[in-house]
Amino acid sequence: MIPPAQWPRCYALVDMDAFYVSVELLRRPELRGLPVVVAGSGPRAVVTTASYEARRYGVHSATPASRARRLCPQAVFVAPDFDHYRSCSARVMGLLRDHFEIVEVMSLDEAYVDLSGLERPRASVKRARAEILSTCGLNCSVGIGPNKLIAKVASDLEKPNGFVLLDQAAARDRFGPLSAGVIPGVGPKTVQRLGALRIETVAQLGDAEEERLIAAFGPRLGPHLRALGRLEDRRELDTARLRKSESRETTFDRDLRGVEALDAPLRDLARRLCDDMGARGARGQTIGIKVRLDDFSTHTRARTLPSPTADYVLVLQVARELLLAFDPPRPVRLLGVRVAGLDQQGQALNARPQLELTI
Repeated sequence: MIPPAQWPRCYALVDMDAFYVSVELLRRPELRGLPVVVAGSGPRAVVTTASYEARRYGVHSATPASRARRLCPQAVFVAPDFDHYRSCSARVMGLLRDHFEIVEVMSLDEAYVDLSGLERPRASVKRARAEILSTCGLNCSVGIGPNKLIAKVASDLEKPNGFVLLDQAAARDRFGPLSAGVIPGVGPKTVQRLGALRIETVAQLGDAEEERLIAAFGPRLGPHLRALGRLEDRRELDTARLRKSESRETTFDRDLRGVEALDAPLRDLARRLCDDMGARGARGQTIGIKVRLDDFSTHTRARTLPSPTADYVLVLQVARELLLAFDPPRPVRLLGVRVAGLDQQGQALNARPQLELTI
């Protein structure tokens, strides 16, 4: 394998292992070794993160909490505490920035670092990982590759606490026999469509005739899928990823019927959204709502204002008018408020996740 110091580009993906659960175990060490599930308590809540012990029972992120309890009745359920998770994430990302000049934060528990030009990139990452463990008490898995795609897939290969380094040729050997679904961006529906073409593995996707993929997926997606199968990725790290929008949404424990019944949750969502944006100095120019009905159909409405705002009264007024104009024809399962077109201060590094995952 070509030494990484000789690669034109060298990237690492640092992915914290079962991050929310791991943070909770620091506060509750007596739960170590037990199946632990971080999930909300509502009847429609889903799992945010599950410990590796719980995953053996089939409990994974986005599993409905009710199903998780059936799959693993002995699991310990813990309510999510995102304020604490954000604080721990900030410490981890700060340590990465202490070690590396270029860091692209993707989420609370995941970041790319640029190792290009370092004489000993592998040792540099190991030092950073050791400091994260000693300072924060958290383990992470690392994938190192000549592009972001290889680094990302490599980071998932040997979790937890994995460390995988692959050049282009080694990555093709390692990933080639695997399902094309291991590639980010190739979801279950795409895997199904590829299967209809008798394309099942990463290698088969990379070797597929481009014209065949274009015929099935179109002139843009077809060549893109083939490039993914060949593990080609020209993206560079982006340290100024700006948020284009921010939203707050909630799934109701029981469906609500009529605009009047939705007014109180609409006010609460708008207040939370505007408070969080105001604390960061972020503003947006497009106000939108999201409504999911009891038949699971999802509807969005939006209006663009003359100038950006984070004013609660204005955001609520527009959201109310959009909701009244839509006038949901069926009971509502989920309601959301969104502000898009954020200005330069609404950055991804300050991103706040939804406070509770629901379906």
